[in-house]
Amino acid sequence: MSMFRAKKLDLGCFTNVRVLRDHSKRKAFLEAEPERQALRYAIRNTTLPARTRAVAQLQLTQMHAYTRPTQIRNRCLLGGKSRGILRDFKMTRYNFRMNALMGNIPGVKKASW
Repeated sequence: MSMFRAKKLDLGCFTNVRVLRDHSKRKAFLEAEPERQALRYAIRNTTLPARTRAVAQLQLTQMHAYTRPTQIRNRCLLGGKSRGILRDFKMTRYNFRMNALMGNIPGVKKASW
């Protein structure tokens, strides 16, 4: 497990255990993604022998869970929360609203009609 922990970390945002874990998951995913893609291609390639495809499937299932893309969650840069995130701004709804009202987000203003 310690191999997935970041040695030197400068996220530039709010930091708690969940944010650190998410950062480690993202880093592990990026490192293992080419290998995962190759194994997935080998599994789906029907021209390969069944034994080769089975070995590739076994290798894929034995990879660490942090290398899966489904393990990654979007988190707020300001609060580290994982619910109610606006993807474009990487903030929770509440933080987005507060920053928009203060005028900290360029091009965003309160609607009035």
